[in-house]
Amino acid sequence: MSVLMEFAMFPTDKGDSVSAYVSKVIESIDASNHSYQLTAMGTVVEVDTMEEALAILQRAYDVLDPVSERVYSSVKFDIRKNKKNRLKGKIDSIHRHFKNAKT
Repeated sequence: MSVLMEFAMFPTDKGDSVSAYVSKVIESIDASNHSYQLTAMGTVVEVDTMEEALAILQRAYDVLDPVSERVYSSVKFDIRKNKKNRLKGKIDSIHRHFKNAKT
């Protein structure tokens, strides 16, 4: 199984720039040794189970909880059985179609 989870999580009570706090969340994802891709609007993580995805969310919250009175998060899931390596594979597929469309 492949669980793609796209999420954003940040404190809402720390002013206009929260990148210092978000970087701590990214450190916790990096330490999990799961594949992930940081984007300007959030992070996409690929894991094998929903339990692993939810554990990443919990660890991200645990990073922010001690330093914030209010945390915002948005989360999306794409769960597919009998597939792996979709974080890279989905992007590669788009690039292939894009290149074919131009020729």
